[in-house]
Parts: sequence; structure tokens; C-alpha cells
Amino acid sequence: MNSRLLPSFFFFFTLLSGFQIYEAQLYTNSLEQKTSRNNKVIIYFNPEIVPNVDEIRDVTYDSFFSAVTDRFSRTKNNTVSRVQTPVSYDNVDIETVKQIIENNDADFAVVPKVKFFKVGIGTYVFSSQVVVSMKLYNASGKLISERSYDTLKKNARIFGSAENSIKIGTDGVLKSILKDIRRTHS
Repeated sequence: MNSRLLPSFFFFFTLLSGFQIYEAQLYTNSLEQKTSRNNKVIIYFNPEIVPNVDEIRDVTYDSFFSAVTDRFSRTKNNTVSRVQTPVSYDNVDIETVKQIIENNDADFAVVPKVKFFKVGIGTYVFSSQVVVSMKLYNASGKLISERSYDTLKKNARIFGSAENSIKIGTDGVLKSILKDIRRTHS
């Protein structure tokens, strides 16, 4: 009699185990969906550079995006995407920003600007100090926040490389922008 019940027992045990595995997989999938909904996609445009001098463009872009990627590598809820489309900081075309946000399935867009200080008279002789400014827009094109970070006023830095100042300024303004993003979605 025990030998007849043994195959039935294994059948029901296997069936029960299969249901538990299936239920665990459903739970895991629902957690992944919740996590992916909490992940915000943020588009960064190339920063407008003032003054617009070709010799500093590549170095400024490299330093700026190095600071952005360093900051976002420490956060788990945000993904950064870089867009090469030029956008004027002072005259933002909202329709273009909305379209790029929509096309990239993003939640926010940041329009940045890096302004170098001019030292001297006549031709540009650059200081290593910068003001990094950012405007944060939501998916509907509404301006949520506008922040700036002046490396000379905030850190009282007189010496140092421009690349380092750009990174410090970018990181400083990103702290404020990330707080605004959290406030918006809390």
C-alpha cells in the first residue's frame, strides 16, 4: 500500500514545487517592474560655452560629462543620456526639448551652460574659474529648476585647472538638480 502512495506523493510534491517557483518568478518580475518605474531617465545636452571659443570646446565637454557620469554612477535611480543637439541656454526651444525627451523615452532634460571668467583687456585670457548653470525641464517641457554654481564664490578657488573647476562646478550644481528631481517625484 505504501508503494502505491509514493508515486502520488512525488507527483503532488513536484506540482506544489512548480507552483511555488512560478509564484516566486511572478514576484521577482513585479519587483523589477517597480524598480524600472522608479528609474528616471535624464537627458543632458552639450553645455553652451561662454565665450564660444573652439579651443576650449572639447575639453569643456569632456570635463562636464566626466563629472555628470561620476555623479550618476553613485546613484541607482537615474540614468543619463547625452544628446549632441545644441540648445541655447538663454533661449531654450521648449518644443525641441519636449520632442527629444519623448523620442528618448526620458523623464527630464537638462540644458547646461559653462561660463568662463575673462581676465585681462582685449582678447580672451581665461581664468580657471567657471560658473556652471543648468535648467531642468520635465517631460511636458515645464521648467522645474534653474541652478548655478560659481567655483570662485563657493570654493574660493583661485588656482587650479579649468578642467577641475568645471568638474567641481558641475558636481556642485548637480547636487541641487538631483534634490529638485527627488522633490518633484516624491
